[in-house]
Amino acid sequence: MSSSPRTRPRGRSSGLVALVAAGALALGAIAFSTSFNTAFGAPSGSAAAAAADAASNDVIANLFEWNWPSVATECTTVLGPKGYGAVQVAPPQDSIRLAGSTHSWWDVYQPVGYDLNSRMGTEAQFASMVSACHAAGVKVYADTVINHTAGANQTSTDSYGGDSFNPATYTYGSMGYTKSDFHFDPPCPNSDLSIQDWNSVAQVQECQLLSLSDLYTEQDSVRSTLAAYLNKMEAYGVDGFRVDSAKHIAQADMAAILSKVNNTAAGVRPYVMQEVYPGSSGQLAPAAFEGNGNVLGFDYAYGIRSAFLGSITNLRTFGQGFEPSGSDAVMVANHDLERNGTSLSYKDGAAYTLATEFELAYGWGSTPSVYSGFDFSNSDQSPPADANGFVTNTVCGTGAWECLDRNQGVANLVGFHNATRGQAVGNWWTDNNNAIAFSRGSAGWISVNNEGSTVSSSYQTGLPAGTYCDLVHGNFANGSCTGPTVVVSASGTATVSTAAKDAVAIDVNAVVGSSGPPSSSSSAPSTSPSTSPSTSPSSSAPPAGQVAETFAVTGAPSTAPIYLVGSLSALGSWAPASAIPLTQHGSQWSGTVTLPASTAFQYKYIAKDAGGNVTWEQDPNHSATTGTSGATLTDTWHGASSAVSATFSVNATTWVGQNVYVVGSIPALGSWNPASAIALSSAAYPVWRGTVTLPPNTAVEYKYIKKDPDGTVEWESGANRTYTSPASGAVTLSDSWK
Repeated sequence: MSSSPRTRPRGRSSGLVALVAAGALALGAIAFSTSFNTAFGAPSGSAAAAAADAASNDVIANLFEWNWPSVATECTTVLGPKGYGAVQVAPPQDSIRLAGSTHSWWDVYQPVGYDLNSRMGTEAQFASMVSACHAAGVKVYADTVINHTAGANQTSTDSYGGDSFNPATYTYGSMGYTKSDFHFDPPCPNSDLSIQDWNSVAQVQECQLLSLSDLYTEQDSVRSTLAAYLNKMEAYGVDGFRVDSAKHIAQADMAAILSKVNNTAAGVRPYVMQEVYPGSSGQLAPAAFEGNGNVLGFDYAYGIRSAFLGSITNLRTFGQGFEPSGSDAVMVANHDLERNGTSLSYKDGAAYTLATEFELAYGWGSTPSVYSGFDFSNSDQSPPADANGFVTNTVCGTGAWECLDRNQGVANLVGFHNATRGQAVGNWWTDNNNAIAFSRGSAGWISVNNEGSTVSSSYQTGLPAGTYCDLVHGNFANGSCTGPTVVVSASGTATVSTAAKDAVAIDVNAVVGSSGPPSSSSSAPSTSPSTSPSTSPSSSAPPAGQVAETFAVTGAPSTAPIYLVGSLSALGSWAPASAIPLTQHGSQWSGTVTLPASTAFQYKYIAKDAGGNVTWEQDPNHSATTGTSGATLTDTWHGASSAVSATFSVNATTWVGQNVYVVGSIPALGSWNPASAIALSSAAYPVWRGTVTLPPNTAVEYKYIKKDPDGTVEWESGANRTYTSPASGAVTLSDSWK
């Protein structure tokens, strides 16, 4: 056959699950019919709150298999405030629970009942989650599995929600399905009901996908049952649907099902994304499904992985040859692709984050998604769950969940995306190596550096003059920026240093000293005072007993933005997290801070990257005493950046052909990208050793990994290891594999 089937997770010999699908989106909620209330126990009348009017925000946070209370909290505390338009949630129906199972993630893709009690929570928790998200201005899109039920070769009759069923006899009591509601031979042309030719329409759409019982969607009774399930979710306020395995449902059948689905509470049709893997032609090509909704952007995910693991220089024309921009629901990763290695994932470190920031900034495609899943060491692994398989609350930053939607740069680029929608890409710049920069009309500008060292240049931003908050490294509120700033001249140019595997982004909604975008006729930003320290001077005099002290430093490293920290509370009390961001002017970094008058203090400059890694100046501290009026302190960065020779040593057993590497949070350690990890020597086996040159006075995180000859990567378990390098010299870190 000319086209092979899509890659599936390993370990399905017992006929397990259907994988993820393209998504579906919609806009509101509406009450459903009395007959459906009776059949499925839905509440009388409409139980959904009207979705908040955030229709212009289209970024989706794909919170893969988060439980309902965790999704509700994320909507309230992160997604709504950051401007996400929607959240995509796991399939909410009841699903099979295999006997003696380790509760694989794909259990939820084997439906056994259309009530909304699942391993993510109860029906009441689901309804509460939808209401909480709507209150935060976030729409809810539910992953829906309507091509099939559980595997025909399964023997378990246990489920998470307690519905009765028997997959061996094709009986599903709560759904109302019997054997006559499924495809057999015929119409499937193969007696074993398997798909043998992935270019055959009849086999792909009328045979069993991975032994999953294929619904007879040509029958009106099946279509009505499926539409009733979708209408039930709409009644709770669900705004749309991600349709799993849509390629395996005939287009006419899908259209008939959707015709039975109500309008949303906003009075519009649901926005539908369909999972249609590329590789087939004609009636099975993604384009053939666009009449029923958008298709998931596998082409985009494949292409962006290739670019960010190679060169991004040619991204200026990214999207050409893909599905049409308005139909391609773009993504950097989803749960299928991160497991089969055809997309970037959290295991690719900085490249994954950069690619997501580019996705949000570039603006090609529809409804871009940001994927937040969980850590896994094998492709079948369960999300964090209790002994019965019910998913536990999401706790980010512990090595169990990967919360990319919260990453400062990614979350703030959602706002950038919203601010620049509809603006053309312009002022394209590249060093013809692996760094790019571009503007989005006169609304935003970004620099993306995929190289291993800092890139500095003067750029045409296309923006009005002003001092802008660097959204990758700081948050903007009330006219102030918590991170470094970028000064744009009257001619629209800016001189910017972008650290290795990092980005700098600015937009007109984050102008320091202003609560919103500057006027296009203005040549300078507002100088209204701020309630928190700002790196731009204020026209207002400081309070009595305080002075406006200006700090300026040259000779600082170009590896990351520069901050000021010192012994006074106004200088962060030596805490890097509270350090004062400075603004770059060519080779100088400067900023003004209000300090108590006639007070002695000490301070240092630090370099801090987007990952929070800090490089301190060498000793001694700078010392100064404020006067009765403001002054300028002009400094030179203390000490040349002496290299530290660090030997990493780990006791780890391996098999022949397997090797050990070290990878970590800074470019010298590969920026968490396994492809850039540092190979260690087995000369003293089972001790593996290797020497790396580290920057001085820098806090780093690292882990050891094992690589198999086929490229499979095994990560150490547990939390990241941490270390802070000295000012100079040589050190040895002795560890044991964990």
